Amino acid sequence: MSAKATSTVLYDAPGPKARVRNNIIAVAFIVVIVGLFAWVITAFAANGQFDREKLEPFVDTNYWGTYILPGLWGTFKAALASIILAMIMGAFLGIGRLSDHRSVRWATGAIVEFFRAIPVLILIYFLYIVFGVYKVFTSDYIAFFAVVFGLTLYNGSVIAEILRSGINSLPSGQFEAAKALGLRKSQTMRLILLPQAVAAMLPALISQMVIALKDSALGYQIGYIEVVKSGIQAGNEWGNVIPSLIMVAIIMILINFGLSALASNIEKNLREGRKKKLIVDAPHALPEPGLMSKEVMETTHPDPKHKDLRQDYGD
Repeated sequence: MSAKATSTVLYDAPGPKARVRNNIIAVAFIVVIVGLFAWVITAFAANGQFDREKLEPFVDTNYWGTYILPGLWGTFKAALASIILAMIMGAFLGIGRLSDHRSVRWATGAIVEFFRAIPVLILIYFLYIVFGVYKVFTSDYIAFFAVVFGLTLYNGSVIAEILRSGINSLPSGQFEAAKALGLRKSQTMRLILLPQAVAAMLPALISQMVIALKDSALGYQIGYIEVVKSGIQAGNEWGNVIPSLIMVAIIMILINFGLSALASNIEKNLREGRKKKLIVDAPHALPEPGLMSKEVMETTHPDPKHKDLRQDYGD
């Protein structure tokens, strides 16, 4: 495919020299990363971090059952609760930002921009202090709810922007057609716009789940038991902190890679589904007005009782 065919308004497809230069830069970058990784592994090995006694806990059921698996459950629990609440919050704020009332748009816009601008760790710290001072929850659940609501406020505001942009990206004819049918704006949003926007947003929503899963590790700062804190505790107990953290990193990479692959697969299926729908729904070309020939009549309006004698006697 030529460069002209693949270029866009914002991006010019690279020519032969640019492609060679980009390939050289990519290869050099990979070599640097691999070299850095090899240097780190070699340094750890030289300091005895991969000795047999430090790796033996990985085959011990107590290591996993006492520390790693409960930590993973804490990570998943906080991430799942926060993403469900964030989707509800994002739906209300995203629709509010599209309201016909200026006061509602300004209020929801201020909330979204405010919580998007605050780092998640500050939100978690603030909520942890507020919940503790005013005894909103019992001491056993303060850290959990501080992590959940901190992630909810941040991710909910991000999802609100994703929803708003998803609805605005739909063709304006969708809303105009619904208005011509006499549907109210709430009915149009609920029955026509939201289903299409959510389908288009699924990859972005799953990517936001990955972010929530990773950010749940910030609960370590307030004592919440999640996989990073569990890995450190296991390392202190078994005397292999660095190997334990490497194992935790591998587990999180695999989980996040799986979620990212799921997002890519959903996006691919949605794209292929839209292509198939366009092919199936494409209208058949109609003949030109006027008299139709016998061949056109046979192919476009065949008589169900007609029998083609050419199959029996030849042409």
